[in-house]
This record gives sequence, C-alpha cells and structure tokens, in this order.
Amino acid sequence: MLQFIRSFLRSPEYKSSRAARVIALESGGRPRWTPRDYAALAREGYAQNAIVYRAVRLVAESVGSVAFVLYEGAAELNAHPLIDLIARPNPRQDGAAFLESLTSHLLLAGNAYVEAVSAGAGVRELYALRPDRMKVVPGPDGWPQGFDYTVAGATVRFDQAAPLPPILHLTLFNPLDDYYGLSPLEAAATAVDTHNAAAAWNKALLDNAARPSGALVFDGAEGGVLADNQFERLKRELEKQYQGTANAGRPLLLEGGLDWKPMSFTPKDMDFMEAKHSAAREIALAFGVPPMLLAIPGDNTYSNYQEANRALVRQTVLPLAARIGAALTQWLAPAFGGALTLAVDADRIEALSPDRAALWERVTKAPFLTVNEKRAATGYGAVEGGDVF
Repeated sequence: MLQFIRSFLRSPEYKSSRAARVIALESGGRPRWTPRDYAALAREGYAQNAIVYRAVRLVAESVGSVAFVLYEGAAELNAHPLIDLIARPNPRQDGAAFLESLTSHLLLAGNAYVEAVSAGAGVRELYALRPDRMKVVPGPDGWPQGFDYTVAGATVRFDQAAPLPPILHLTLFNPLDDYYGLSPLEAAATAVDTHNAAAAWNKALLDNAARPSGALVFDGAEGGVLADNQFERLKRELEKQYQGTANAGRPLLLEGGLDWKPMSFTPKDMDFMEAKHSAAREIALAFGVPPMLLAIPGDNTYSNYQEANRALVRQTVLPLAARIGAALTQWLAPAFGGALTLAVDADRIEALSPDRAALWERVTKAPFLTVNEKRAATGYGAVEGGDVF
C-alpha cells in the first residue's frame, strides 16, 4: 500500500505539493485529535475569566452584526439564494447567531467547523459544529480526506471527496501544526492563569476578612516548644473557630504565652492589582481588543471610546469577518454557480461613519475626478453619463 501511494504521488498527471507526501506518510490516514484540551481552555478561560468572556463576546457579537454583500463579478446582487442562506443558515439560528458561534469557536479553539446540509442540487442549511468533537482524517495527499465528529461514543464521518465538501474547516495560523489552528486563548494562557490566580487570591483574602495570614509565636516555658497534644489542639481550634467566611473578623483568643505575628506581604507589597491589570492587558492584546473597551486601567492609548471602538472594528472585526466571508465564498460559490464573492458591507458599520464622512469630503473636493471615479472611490458603481467632471 505504501509503495502504491508513493508511485501515485510520483505520477506526472497528479499535481500537488512535494512536501504533502511527507505529511501524508507521517499521518498515515489516521484521525488526529487536536493537540490540546479545548474543554479545559474554554472552562478556565471563557467560563471563569471575565476578561476573556467579554473580549470574545465583543469580537463575536461585532462580527455577527456585520452585513455581507454579494458580488457576481463587479456587479452587486440584491437578491440571491446565497445571501438568503447566510441570513437564515438553519431553523435554529439566524445569521447573526450563526456568525457569533463560528467566531467564538475560532477565538477559543483556533478552529471552527461548518457543516453544509444539501437537498437536491443546492445547499439548504449551515451548522456550526463544536471543535472539541471534531478530528481531522488526513488523506494520501496530505490534505484532510474526511472529518470524524464524535458525540457520546457515536462517530459520524464526513467524506470530503464530494463535489461540495460537507465540512468547512476554518483555522487561525499555527506555525507548529499542519491541521489545527492556534487560538488567541492558548497564546494568552499564562496571562489567563495569572488573572485567575489573582482573582482567587482576592477571594481568599476577602474570606479571611481581608487580613493577611501570620504566625502564632509561643514564648512560654520549656524553650518555647509546644507539646504534641498542645500543638494538635491549637491547629484544630484554629481550623474550627477562625477559618471561613462565617468566622471572618472573630478575635483570636491567645493563652499560655502565644503571640500573633503577621508575616505575609500585603497586596501593595506584592503589587497585586498591577499584576492583575497587566495580565488583563495581555489577554486583551491577544484577542485584539483595546483595553479601554474592557474597563482595564492603564495603557489607554485612545483619547475616547469612539477611537478605541473604531480601532477594534478596523484591526480585529473587519479582517476576521472578511476572512470568514472569503472562506464561505470559496466553499459555497461552486454550488451556486457564477463568480460570486461575499464581502463585508463597511458602509453599514456605524463605528466607521467618521471615516466615511472624511472620505466623502475629500472626494467631493477633488475637481480632477469624474463623477464615476468619485463613485468608484467611495464604493459605488458607475452611472450612465457619469464620465464627466
């Protein structure tokens, strides 16, 4: 079998990357699980960290609110089955919810999967599938020949050899994996752990009435040493009488030469809050969200929220939405025929209205441009008789 694959790849009629044969031989057609625990990342990051949760929701909701326009060649189409499919992908989700799910999976796992359900000659529904349940099945040419989706021990295989592959796999660039993407959450894992640890420290400190721990010093007879039974009794009393929120603020009763000596660093000594904010800024950086929009103090390089929101849209939301649109176009356009292109309608994004106003003003004041050239510069099609100054 191995010899057959090698001879097949050497065939002059078969065109593929020369490196693909090495990848294919390494994979051997076996399903490959994602190399990290997506459930743990989602639980420790998204489910238990407010900064990650808000950053993902902010980007995903923004992408979900983006409007797509469809072009056939250079002509904009006002009505088309592909536009209807994106607006109503399946009976359980509208277009915004579908794009939010897809974007959230991409940000948390670095991978997102879309299943196309066909009926007759056309695509009728689209579903976003959970990345932790999917695994890639590499083919003899190094590209995925199928995907296995496993739930509760039951597995469904999606064969990608069909004219319309049933699965679209979106990934974020990963320099160390041929099949799976690298998520911003994984890149920010250390910062997430630091932020979670700071929150846990703060909670524990509040449980102890915001008092740092210390030491009980025995200055009695017999060289300052407690007997074993005295030591065990003292430990039991401390655990029973003074630990937990119910005992917060209870005065410590000392006897027999015992003295309380605080010994921990204070939060100020540990620069506690600054370490937490620094971790939060690193998380925001990984997800491409200005810290100002997440209410993180410090490093607010934008003079107001409007500028920060515009930076989020231009630097994070638009590139991600454009990439999703391009992937959907490449995947679905052959099934609908024609040279179709899904593009983001930037004119309908409110955050970019000051930029549009500035562009219109510059174009209006350009006497060397014709009417159609001005329309083209602002994203509109030509009109009859518009080739005049």
